[in-house]
Amino acid sequence: MPSNAHTTELGFTLKDTDTCIGRLVETCEQRPHLVLFSRPRNYEWVNVTAGEFLQEVYEVAKGLIAAGVEPGDRVAILSSTRYEWSLLDFAIWAAGAASVPIYPTSSMHQIQWILEDSGAKIAFTETRDHTELMTPFLLDSSGRPKFADSPSQLERIYEFNSAGVETIKFEGREVPQSRIDERIAALRHPDLASLVYTSGTTGRPKGVELTQGNWAYQCWALLENKIGEVSYPGQRMVTFLPLAHVLARAVAISWTLSGATQSHWSDTSTLTVELQRARPNLVIGVPRVFEKVRDGAYNKAADGSAVGKRLFLEAERAAVEYSKALDTPEGPTRVQKAKRAVYDKLVYAKIRAAMGGSVWYGITGGSAMSADLSHFYRGMGVPIYEGYGLTETCAAACVNNADGNKVGTVGRPVNGYSVRINDDGEIEFAGPGVFQQYWRNPSATQEAITDGWFNTGDLGEVDEEGFVRITGRKKDLIVTAGGKNISPGPLEEIIRQDPLIANALVVGDGKPFVGVLVTLDEEELKRWKANHNIPANKKVSELAQDPALRAEVQDAVNMANATVSRTEAIKKFRILDRDLSEQHDEMTPTMKVKRNVVFQRFQEDIDKLYQR
Repeated sequence: MPSNAHTTELGFTLKDTDTCIGRLVETCEQRPHLVLFSRPRNYEWVNVTAGEFLQEVYEVAKGLIAAGVEPGDRVAILSSTRYEWSLLDFAIWAAGAASVPIYPTSSMHQIQWILEDSGAKIAFTETRDHTELMTPFLLDSSGRPKFADSPSQLERIYEFNSAGVETIKFEGREVPQSRIDERIAALRHPDLASLVYTSGTTGRPKGVELTQGNWAYQCWALLENKIGEVSYPGQRMVTFLPLAHVLARAVAISWTLSGATQSHWSDTSTLTVELQRARPNLVIGVPRVFEKVRDGAYNKAADGSAVGKRLFLEAERAAVEYSKALDTPEGPTRVQKAKRAVYDKLVYAKIRAAMGGSVWYGITGGSAMSADLSHFYRGMGVPIYEGYGLTETCAAACVNNADGNKVGTVGRPVNGYSVRINDDGEIEFAGPGVFQQYWRNPSATQEAITDGWFNTGDLGEVDEEGFVRITGRKKDLIVTAGGKNISPGPLEEIIRQDPLIANALVVGDGKPFVGVLVTLDEEELKRWKANHNIPANKKVSELAQDPALRAEVQDAVNMANATVSRTEAIKKFRILDRDLSEQHDEMTPTMKVKRNVVFQRFQEDIDKLYQR
């Protein structure tokens, strides 16, 4: 086995009894007047103090006990991001149980699998639609689910929008506080804390067993790491990613434990409204969120005038050049500094204001962020630190930060985590935050873990300073008919940087050459049509052979081809008539493409790439 492991020191000590719910109790009892949350109530935003939040956690936990929840039982949560999600997260732990997050966009088939596989007894939903999706798996008075032959064990459903929290609090009013204190005190690191199902890009989701120890080490590590320096009382954050996603949840939990203030917002299309209200100091998002902020600023400038568009592009170029110069021994030149100062007033300040005006920095993960976009944000004064992790590593396994930021990498291991590259070039992690097994799936566990090291399936490199660079995914590798191995990720990332292109999927496994399927960005396509005097209602399928449109897509392909050899270069492309979407089951809730689904659905388009 390779001996190239790189480890970041833990920097703290934890006892077997140190848990996230235990630390919440300490924080809330020691400083009950801290404002932990800002939440909507009766058409206005109200503050929730630490003392009020802890009392509410206790009341819900009592209700869970009254509903028959025993230590180790699983409780499902099917909801978008909102205050009640965070409330339930801690209340479930206070009752000694384990949470089972379900994405709010999940289909009935996905919900069925998670409910049946996890054996959840209680479920919380957000809307009537969510409740109806679960109802077929609810046990009736005879103890049988309505859905024939289902092994579901679901006994109760509480709906947030139908006074579900108030109902369970009322049901638990006779449960003594001592029962809650006993269950919290009994928790140990090996106890199951959450059963989180993988996003399922390549098949049926697997249940990842995350223990009390996994969550404790992850959250303590985030706060101990330089990336957590923004987290302390008085600081603000807007949580808008789905809390079913481990990154959003780990940061949200850590933020609460630190005593800082948090608000929730689930509608990303109106996110800037809440950012400007809450004025957050930290923004957590997948790369697509930061792309949309940039594209929104660009679109606003481009719609204003040709001069506005040119000004934005010049400012963007200046920010990228300034940021790149920060990584040189000489640093930015006087000219670069002067340009940045001018554009700061004209462009950068407006983008920072759209983000609330108080952001120290952002954190991104889930998929690769383009180097130029990272340089753009750093150059304009809001660095976006890229990190990397999986459900199996309980969120962040490595991350860039102010003490070490190499654009194009995903940073060094987070405190207590170790990374290495195995003989197949795959990234492996070990440490107290890494899971030990999949739920009721020993064969998958055996395949994923070797001598205590979790094999991520991602290909990468670790430099001499411990910075990790992702180079591709083993399962996505394309082997052409000529035997050439090609990782599609880097090519796709470059092509997607073109504003006109929304998604790109490189194909060519077993084929004579490499091709690519591309989809177009709806907003940018509207602008392109207007600039080329093309009717707004003309469909993509009618434009796919337009020489001017194909020339623009070819430019993006040429940019990608410039980074590889001739045998690896993309020879042909095909424009799909619509973008990929989660609604069509082509993308996960974290915006990862389900390649097998897309390839199957657009097989005819792939075949046409290779027709003579």
